[in-house]
Amino acid sequence: AEAKVEWNAEKNHWQVVIQAGSEVVRRQCADTPREASDEQLRQLAMQTAKDEGYELDAAHISIAH
Repeated sequence: AEAKVEWNAEKNHWQVVIQAGSEVVRRQCADTPREASDEQLRQLAMQTAKDEGYELDAAHISIAH
């Protein structure tokens, strides 16, 4: 699985997009501040993936500011 953390300017929050094969899971992360560090966003992606039942390697997380 891999994930992308991206800022949704329209809705003003971060979102995590997890891709595992043909399956794509999108999760809104409204509680995470805009100025969160890359490290915080990686942790967010890993926790979100875990909650969804996926194991994520930090190397497979991209961040789009």
